[in-house]
Amino acid sequence: MSELHQTVTTGFETRFGRAPTGLWSAPGRVNLIGEHTDYNDGFVFPFAIDRRTVVALGLCADRLIRVASSFADDTVELSLDDLTPDNLDGWSAYPLGVAWALGRFGADLAVVPGFEVFIDSDVPIGAGLSSSAAIESAVAVALNDVWQLGLDRRVLARVGQLAENRAVGAPTGIMDQSASLLGRADAAVFLDCRSLDAEVIPLGFDAAGLELLIIDTRVSHAHSTGGYASRRASCEAGAGLMGVPSLRDLGVDDLGRARELLDDETFRRVRHVVTENQRVLDTVRTLREQGPLAIGALLDASHVSMRDDFEISVPELDLAVETARAAGAIGARMTGGGFGGAAIALTPNALIPAVTAAVTAAFAARGFGTPDLFVVRAADGAGREQD
Repeated sequence: MSELHQTVTTGFETRFGRAPTGLWSAPGRVNLIGEHTDYNDGFVFPFAIDRRTVVALGLCADRLIRVASSFADDTVELSLDDLTPDNLDGWSAYPLGVAWALGRFGADLAVVPGFEVFIDSDVPIGAGLSSSAAIESAVAVALNDVWQLGLDRRVLARVGQLAENRAVGAPTGIMDQSASLLGRADAAVFLDCRSLDAEVIPLGFDAAGLELLIIDTRVSHAHSTGGYASRRASCEAGAGLMGVPSLRDLGVDDLGRARELLDDETFRRVRHVVTENQRVLDTVRTLREQGPLAIGALLDASHVSMRDDFEISVPELDLAVETARAAGAIGARMTGGGFGGAAIALTPNALIPAVTAAVTAAFAARGFGTPDLFVVRAADGAGREQD
């Protein structure tokens, strides 16, 4: 049993005085490319990572839900009869929101039993690696099993998205949950966020001698605050003024007309999404035709677009990207919602120490806080760990 599994099991037994029914886990994710395209019905290309959230869960004879975790001292208790988004707040809104959202996708919350759950994770919080989707996905697969709902992974992704949108109040798309639930080792999930069609695409990083280095700036961000919501509003306004249902319906050839119709800020928001969609398609094609060593320029262009057009970067992210590239990474970009969090650098494995040292030194020279740098690998998605 891994250390994380042992911690979760012990935590459950300590809080609830019994052994859990089982353990389930779900990974965080890193988005290789395709940022802020998901809620615009566009394309994304994330992969599940080898950092996971693990939940220990057991059914109860009563109608109560009790939720505890390693990162909070309190145990939150709520009746299934009172389970509505308006009654949820704080960290427990993530797991409790999933239970509520399952009721919107077929679970009869009037008859299912209550449950107790203990949560622990080694997915960094606030780094843009979707610790929230890892919690949602782990709880979703656990309840899908113990409540015998029979929902498939794509439906569970929609469950997690609904929980985050309604219970947590973050207007996010479906990318994070899809990656956490559909991921496979050494592969990424090419997801069409309109149709929800997903294809697992081999990355080939190992064969090419590449590693994906995460540079966690430790600058915190919060999706439910104004920056994310305002970008989404700009995208919706731009689509409306362009006369299309969503920005997915625009191509690069439409940008000339968009420049004429839109104010400068809205145009730049639209241009990011339109060109980012194209970069996702180009990345998938390039991986298939030339392999991962050829995608660096697309990662670089994505960062420039997020920095200048979508304006969601911060100085720490820009420094991380610039320094990693100068030290030998073949491509780098910020990842996640922005306004902090992490950058990624696709790096030859022999240069990982040099890039790590260069970024650390650059942050110190600028007076920034010490970043956390670590390698992640594409991993399998959510599932049951053991009986």
